[in-house]
Amino acid sequence: MEFYKLSAKEIADGVRGKKWTAKEVLTSFLTRIKTCDSKLNAVVTLCEKNAHEDAKKLDEAIARGETLGLLAGVPFLVKDNFCTDGIRTTCASKMLHDWIPSYDATAIKNMKMAGAILMGKTNMDEFAMGNTTESSIFGPTLNPRDLTRVPGGSSGGSAAAVAAGYCPIALGSDTGGSIRQPAAFCGVQGMKPSYGQISRYGIVGYVSSLDQIGPITRNINDMAIVMDVLAKADENDSTCDAYDRPSFSAAVKKTDLKGKKIAVLTGFDKECVDKSLLDAINTTVQFCCEAGAEIIEVNLPTANKHAVACYYMIALGDASSKLACYDGMRYGYHEDGKNLFEMYKKSRNKGFGNEVRRRILIGTCILTRGYYENYYVPAVKVRQMIADEYADLFKTVDALICPISPTLPYKKGYVEDDSATIYLRDVFTSTANLAGLPSISLNVGFTPEGLPTNIQLLGPRFDDENLLSIASVIENYAGSPSVADLSVEGVL
Repeated sequence: MEFYKLSAKEIADGVRGKKWTAKEVLTSFLTRIKTCDSKLNAVVTLCEKNAHEDAKKLDEAIARGETLGLLAGVPFLVKDNFCTDGIRTTCASKMLHDWIPSYDATAIKNMKMAGAILMGKTNMDEFAMGNTTESSIFGPTLNPRDLTRVPGGSSGGSAAAVAAGYCPIALGSDTGGSIRQPAAFCGVQGMKPSYGQISRYGIVGYVSSLDQIGPITRNINDMAIVMDVLAKADENDSTCDAYDRPSFSAAVKKTDLKGKKIAVLTGFDKECVDKSLLDAINTTVQFCCEAGAEIIEVNLPTANKHAVACYYMIALGDASSKLACYDGMRYGYHEDGKNLFEMYKKSRNKGFGNEVRRRILIGTCILTRGYYENYYVPAVKVRQMIADEYADLFKTVDALICPISPTLPYKKGYVEDDSATIYLRDVFTSTANLAGLPSISLNVGFTPEGLPTNIQLLGPRFDDENLLSIASVIENYAGSPSVADLSVEGVL
């Protein structure tokens, strides 16, 4: 049985219906990972023993006739910045290379309670700082759609794993596009939920006011099921809003967009966006019209002009403060020194990689007297202006369509040559984090060369179910992406 081609729902239905066992499903996926990942490098830690124990317990529960959760027997992978009880959590950094948490993140607990089986941890950019998954101490991850290209980042390992058929579901974190951009690059579906929708407890944070956990899947129906599992209040996370969530799975059963008004973003330089991605937007607009939606064009001048600068002022300043605890004494990698200053210097210099050090240094500069007043404080004010601009927009429309990245997946090594340009390519994704909005990366096909094309959907804060509903209707027209053909890429 080719389990890797099945959706999470199909796997769970089969386990509950006793068509196959959780052990059979798990063994099949673990075999695929072991066969393929020497080339892709998407998975950095496997927890086979724990996974087999969980599968055995699940099969025994089925034999006893117990009621099982929504994801019964579904194997999943998580980004390596999720705390996992007894399993190494490194953030792809030497600073945390040997760290083993003593508890599970709330998202992991919720997945396990739903019957999902954790197989391991996926590769990422170090401390989630990057968008190519090339800065990891474990080496770069490759894009399963094209091995000469990056999978995006920082959740590149999770996106590559889903695209390669290692699992039907992977979890990532998104600070400025770190779920949506790799999902777009790898040709799968990814979602950054509204800020406060899902608990962040147990996530090694990058920027607390921007970070959000979300699912990466190959279809919107599976995404909605994961949202039903994860979107719950949590007393351990004061930023996770305590309100009764709707049924996300029920929301994706609509087949049309009648009565919906959808905006298309204008006002950006279309010469800087790949033609295939502009064509993807036009195709999506056509789908929406056929489904009965009203389409309008909008310009968001504050977001278009200032989002990237605002995002990096806030993100790097906060990251500098947050990562200060990794000093080699209290937390993280340790190097001896002649005195305290030398110990700090050697530990942080050797514990952090180049990109993380670069961002910490810039962030520290931003927070110093003078720069703080002239850069960080204005950025916080502009952030509110961007949020207000979106709030005004969503008083009259149900969703916004725009690009995710200006380009198709980058070639390997590009970030090393031009890191500043890479930063600028967060222009379309960072706004959702600044405003706390839900956003979905939706695959809408492939170029003749086999590279994924995509669009981004944004909606009002805490209107995640309607955004999923719109995405589901568009997916019905575009089709959900299949697993990458690894035999063609020379992996198998």
